[in-house]
Amino acid sequence: MIRITFPDGSVREYEAGVTGFQIAESISPALARSVVSCGVNGETVELNRPIEADARIALYKFDDEQGKHTFWHTSAHLLAEALQELYPGIQFGFGPAVENGFFYDVLLPNGEMIKEGDFKKIEDKMIELARKNEVVVRQEISKADCLAQFGAAGQTYKCEHIEQDLADGSITTYTQGNFTDLCKGPHLVSTGDIKAIKLTAIAGAFWRGDATKDQMQRLYGISFPKKKMLDEYLLMLEEAKKRDHRKIGKEMELFMFSERVGKGLPIWLPKGTDLRIRLQDMLRKIQKTFGYQEVITPHIGSKNLYVTSGHYAHYGKDSFQPIHTPEEDEEYMLKPMNCPHHCEVFAWKPRSYKDLPFRCAEFGTVYRYEKSGELHGFTRVRSFTQDDAHIFCRQDQVKDEFLRVLSIIQTVFTIFGFGEDQVEFQISLRDPEDKEKYIGSDEVWASAEQAIIDACKEKGIKARCELGEAAFYGPKLDCMVKDAIGRRWQLGTIQVDYNLPERFNLEYTAEDNSKRRPVMIHRAPFGSLERFTAVLIEHTAGHFPLWLAPEQVAILPISEKYNSYALEVANYFDTVGVRATVDNRNEKIGRKIRDNELKRVPYMVIVGEKEAAEGTVAMRQQGGGDQAVMPKEAFAERILGEVAEMLKATNLKPEN
Repeated sequence: MIRITFPDGSVREYEAGVTGFQIAESISPALARSVVSCGVNGETVELNRPIEADARIALYKFDDEQGKHTFWHTSAHLLAEALQELYPGIQFGFGPAVENGFFYDVLLPNGEMIKEGDFKKIEDKMIELARKNEVVVRQEISKADCLAQFGAAGQTYKCEHIEQDLADGSITTYTQGNFTDLCKGPHLVSTGDIKAIKLTAIAGAFWRGDATKDQMQRLYGISFPKKKMLDEYLLMLEEAKKRDHRKIGKEMELFMFSERVGKGLPIWLPKGTDLRIRLQDMLRKIQKTFGYQEVITPHIGSKNLYVTSGHYAHYGKDSFQPIHTPEEDEEYMLKPMNCPHHCEVFAWKPRSYKDLPFRCAEFGTVYRYEKSGELHGFTRVRSFTQDDAHIFCRQDQVKDEFLRVLSIIQTVFTIFGFGEDQVEFQISLRDPEDKEKYIGSDEVWASAEQAIIDACKEKGIKARCELGEAAFYGPKLDCMVKDAIGRRWQLGTIQVDYNLPERFNLEYTAEDNSKRRPVMIHRAPFGSLERFTAVLIEHTAGHFPLWLAPEQVAILPISEKYNSYALEVANYFDTVGVRATVDNRNEKIGRKIRDNELKRVPYMVIVGEKEAAEGTVAMRQQGGGDQAVMPKEAFAERILGEVAEMLKATNLKPEN
């Protein structure tokens, strides 16, 4: 008998060789019908994979992230199987599951191209194959046999992948029907669970992401176990189009991109800059109460700095390449990370145990090279500003400091209306089987990982653990939020790091006059200002909280005769702390109202002859809400009162 431990800590005994499906069936037939894969000692595997020894197990449904990954992984193979039948001679590249569905890179023979008009017949073929409920068969295979098999099938790209990337003794294939693919898994037991499919897009993709290699077609899709779920997803997509931060950002004049400046290099326009400054000021006020000191570091650094930190070895290919200065024979890099600079801030003078914790914060702009095809508005850029901070503390201070950072992150989420049911936490751990990916000793990693787990328990946070998702220098807690239409976004992160202090030879003088290494905690509640702003735009559809909105009030004179009174009102609002602009264009009032609605200005006030004579304004709320005529002073008090009430709820002081 073997002992199976479940996520809640309960233990059951089973015969050796039991499968995940059999375990689910022993709990309840309903559970067995809904599970799609299982986790065995942290590895997601098929439900029919035998378990031969004591193990920790988790059963995943489609609703779980691991379940979706399994479902969509098999759907990618189903797509390839359908394409193989429809387009004889097709060449296959890679076809993984991704965050929202799956894709497959393919190349049709004779210069043929798949078009959006072909989607329906491909979807129909996929459904036809799925209804056959084909069993998915996993096989371990030697490198020689694998090359022979895919060579005989004429799969050039697969053979290149086998030769260059795969080691003998580590290769597995998965077969369903007449289609076989190289794959590590996991997969569904059979294809019959796939009930609803939608191909969503097609794009160009270079083989291996290398612009010097063949250009293939990347076909994207998504699938579900129920048609109702697909219908709901398609409705969400329509809503997402309306909320697209690129569209709203342009309408609200928040940011722009310029091909002359360079791809993926965002420019914050005046209104966006105003919003960004308010975000920074909000976090500054919170950080100040927690004892942070702000610094500013250069946008470039010596290559040796990032060699010392390990970033060059691990992220060098994703960074802009070094700039060589021939006269001085030096190499510099655009800053890909702030943490090495902050290590130097700590090291610039002797530190005592009495100085710790030392909390160093910076709104630091960093630069990372992203392929042009992966750039996406504010969410994927080459230049972005992190709300970065690094805490240097003693070992006995780690848990308390971690808890303080959690308090900051939870405060930020509360301010922007992300409730407990919308926030998820993931503890990202090292994969013990892939030690080359990380730096530092086993003891250091064990200590850092346990510190995060203990802090989450003390805070009452239910966090799932994910192997292999840690940063190369330490484990981390990643914070995900669900927006107003249910999409998940990763925002804040906290990382515990014993390794960079070692690499930079950082030390402090302990109470007994010995030299000790500090522990370093990395944290960024927003993640980056660009990504957070994009998420905030799409979460609110551009209707920002009144305290944050770049323009709180648009003043609309009915005609040019009342421009001077409109300016008088604007000046008064400015003196009392209400942000207002005057729309003095020579347009009809209806056009002005429509345009300012599009800009999501929270309030509009209309002024004409009666208002100018009486010192009043005709208030109109965004979206056609409250309308009233009142003295300008009363309206200003209303705005300031609303802002004060919002900020009171977040423990912030009302400031203009």
